[in-house]
Amino acid sequence: MKRIALVTFLLAAGLTAFGQPQPVEWGNWQCWGDRGDGTYRNPVIPSDYSDLDCIRVGDDYYAISSTMQFSPGMTLLHSVDLVNWEICTNIVADLTQIGEALDWTRMDRYGRGVWAGTLRHHNGRFYLFFGTPDEGYFMTSSPRAEGPWEPLTPLLSEPGWDDCTALWDEDGKAYFVGTHFADGYKTYLFSMSPDGRSIDRSSAVLINSGSGREANKLLHVGDYYYLVFSEHKPGVGRYMMAKRARKVTGPYEEEKQLALPSVEANEPNQGGIVTGPDGNWYFLTHHGSGDWSGRVVSLLPVTWVDGWPIMGRVLPEKIGTMAWAGLMPFCSGEKLTIRRSDDFDDAALAPQWQWNYQPRAEMFSLTERPGWLRLKAFRPLEQNRLLKAGNTLTQRTFRKTENEVVIKMDLSCMADGQKAGLCHFSSSHAALGVVKEGGRCFLEYRRDDRVSRGIPLEASCIWLKSEWGLDGLSRFSYSLDGDHFLPSGAPYPLAWGNYRGDRVGIYSFNDLSDTGWVDVDYLHYR
Repeated sequence: MKRIALVTFLLAAGLTAFGQPQPVEWGNWQCWGDRGDGTYRNPVIPSDYSDLDCIRVGDDYYAISSTMQFSPGMTLLHSVDLVNWEICTNIVADLTQIGEALDWTRMDRYGRGVWAGTLRHHNGRFYLFFGTPDEGYFMTSSPRAEGPWEPLTPLLSEPGWDDCTALWDEDGKAYFVGTHFADGYKTYLFSMSPDGRSIDRSSAVLINSGSGREANKLLHVGDYYYLVFSEHKPGVGRYMMAKRARKVTGPYEEEKQLALPSVEANEPNQGGIVTGPDGNWYFLTHHGSGDWSGRVVSLLPVTWVDGWPIMGRVLPEKIGTMAWAGLMPFCSGEKLTIRRSDDFDDAALAPQWQWNYQPRAEMFSLTERPGWLRLKAFRPLEQNRLLKAGNTLTQRTFRKTENEVVIKMDLSCMADGQKAGLCHFSSSHAALGVVKEGGRCFLEYRRDDRVSRGIPLEASCIWLKSEWGLDGLSRFSYSLDGDHFLPSGAPYPLAWGNYRGDRVGIYSFNDLSDTGWVDVDYLHYR
């Protein structure tokens, strides 16, 4: 009865169950996610969780998100209602399994690294397949979503491929799909071994090509196999498409556009199609035109119209468009959240943290000073270059009305030449931190490696803060007592770059020698 009442209310307000007017301006949402009244508002995650795939296992939903050069790689999310999410784990613990370019010794994969993948559950086991544009396709598996996940198995060691998917058919045969973007976005179907550890390169069957077609998902629903993908046309945008066939090997001759580009909503286009236990279908998607908040996440309904999965609000023309609100797929008493703050009390880093590239393991510690994160400084690959300095610890930022990040940092063991502090970065960056020279510490503001010297510091501890709102304009400040903060540096517009939104991070490096460290008591993200 409550659900009927909600539908009645929405209709009376001139709205559909899965449609509200577009916000006045993209990104200017005053509310988002679970509204607590049986409805939700898109985006469901106003943060950079891109290149999604989603599955349901029993009563639980799992989704993966690409991570590029960040380590550990490929974030795995968990939900019980498709709206409220938590970070389950990061699947790829060691990026050097992919290649040395992702290590702190090289740092040569900005905008590349771990791209989109597909998540599957088969015979009681989780499987992850993903691609990198330079090294090829990989897989790993685990009996539990939380892991441990097996070491990576290379499937195709060739550059120029992306956006793979996989399917086990009812007869036990396994198939793998990948797009050769370097050769005109040609998409091939391969035979795959039942254990998912190898594909037969000689079995390739061309099933799709053209117009930037990628973001593949292969589904078997009823009498048809569906290849769902996105397509891009210059001047039009990117939107969802599908081809279908009665046999998995094709021919995939029938084709339909499933949704409009919804350019005003930053083109929701890549994600996972999943069905709930009630039989309803959903599309968990990112908004593909990234900005400083990255490619944020929305949940759209899927309506089957004439045998095609139409995404979002269905228009009279039998095509989908962006839906800004809807009924909760399932109302649970358990409200999961994505963790942000950390007091560094555990023996391992919490799952919201990722290093910029594979870290130098001996140069950080959570145990040498219990309750603190110790970041030991070492030389960057290029002097005074933050984005070429190893062991910068990062997490995603959020596009919310108010954001405040504060760290407390002990400077007692800094060495001459060392620089440490709080930063924002994507392709550009800014930071407020401390530099030690001639035995003295000074405040330092950085903007794309241009440095402004601040006041000398005599205190052993400093608190550094960044605040921003929906406009994405960060304002840094510092405190010597943890209570009274003073502004420092110019406001910094958070940025998009290298296929990533803004990240907040803690850095420590030394231009002169591999000496010195800072201890971080906490990062509190309000």
